[in-house]
Amino acid sequence: MIVPFNFKQFGNEILLTNDFGRYIFLKKHEFEQLLNKQIDKDSKLYKCLEENYFVFDTSVEEFIYSSKQELRSGKSYLFAATSLHIFVVTNFCNAECVYCQAQSGNIHTCKMMSEEIAKRAVDIALQSPQKELTFEFQGGEPLSNFEIIKYIIDYSKTKKANKKIQYSIVSNLTLLTEEMMMFFKENNVSVSTSLDGNCDLHNINRPLAKGRTSYEIVKEKMKLLNDNDINIGAIQTTTKKSLDYSQQIIDEYLESGLTDIFIRPLTPLGHALDRWENIGYTPQEFLVFYEKCLRYILDKNKEGIWIREGHANIFLSKIINGCGINYMELRSPCGAAVGQMAYYYDGNIFTCDEGRMLYEMGDDSFKIGDVMNSSYDTLMDSKLCKTVCKYSIIEDIPQCCDCVYQPYCGTCPVINYALDNDVINRRRRSYRCQIYKGMLDIIFGLLKEEEYLQIMRRWVQ
Repeated sequence: MIVPFNFKQFGNEILLTNDFGRYIFLKKHEFEQLLNKQIDKDSKLYKCLEENYFVFDTSVEEFIYSSKQELRSGKSYLFAATSLHIFVVTNFCNAECVYCQAQSGNIHTCKMMSEEIAKRAVDIALQSPQKELTFEFQGGEPLSNFEIIKYIIDYSKTKKANKKIQYSIVSNLTLLTEEMMMFFKENNVSVSTSLDGNCDLHNINRPLAKGRTSYEIVKEKMKLLNDNDINIGAIQTTTKKSLDYSQQIIDEYLESGLTDIFIRPLTPLGHALDRWENIGYTPQEFLVFYEKCLRYILDKNKEGIWIREGHANIFLSKIINGCGINYMELRSPCGAAVGQMAYYYDGNIFTCDEGRMLYEMGDDSFKIGDVMNSSYDTLMDSKLCKTVCKYSIIEDIPQCCDCVYQPYCGTCPVINYALDNDVINRRRRSYRCQIYKGMLDIIFGLLKEEEYLQIMRRWVQ
């Protein structure tokens, strides 16, 4: 019996994938033999197809029983409640990044989260049945409201009961002080910053207000965090200027002692959309850049230098291990509300970080409640929560259900709505679709090269 699968021409071969996340490359004549049920059951090929759940010889009931755990593992996040809680403690930012969707302004007129709103937000977050939670602090620049960060951490520790909370902060580091570092160390707060490349590129992408540069400050603060054994990571955002610096960007991360880099494309929203002509690019231009980066990273691994790329690592966890990293955008349904929620400084609650960014652009369509009048249960039972879940199940979306990359991909209703005024992406060749398909084309092409396959297996072990 043949198990349902999706397929596409891949060079001189056919790539097949199934709902279990398994894949196999077949030559054209082997593919025809499979369709016509002509493969010898004693052959190596048949055994491979059977091991990867493309065929079975037992009864349907026995097959379902033997394979159900495989499917369950791939969708394990469905058995978890909201684990990521984002506290947007201020709308102020002292930077003027060319692609940012956050609001900037004068520190004296900025808006800060109050203790009352922070307390009520923590109380709601702790109502999640999930035993292991992540509290992430964002802005604007969250360090400008450090006192509320301290309050949230101290208060949540007194109220968490048997829950475990991992604390993290996303910051440009320019306001970091010795007092903050010591607090982060004492409370095991991990830090994520932005590093877009070498000095020139970073300063072009991420200038501070009034034209000041940020590269030297970020590098200095990263070293201080490292010296104090505080977990520090960095994220990269790709602009048009970045496309000529693939190797230099990777080298900058290595020189900074970082072993992970997330090559992120721009999303054409907010400031990025307004400046798209100057900073944007086509999906094809980004994919050329991405492949250069990924091959360079893999070649560094061949030299014995350990570094991983974030998007590839997420995809490979599903492709190789069958159980993906719980990255909210690349799961089905997506993580909006049921995986993450964002608490804005003014008390409004959003399905996700993207939802609150849309709010900053003047659209509150993904506001799910507020801290004064909501509980975790009412948020989960809301029509909006059910809507984003229903319309982010890619197995049900016409453009996605028959795609060979469906087992590894995801969709974002917020970005679909922002770009097309519809929570469902109805364009088969949308910008994000082209990006993700292109990334997976590159990754599967590299998996066919044995030396790269072994490296990527090590990434996800």
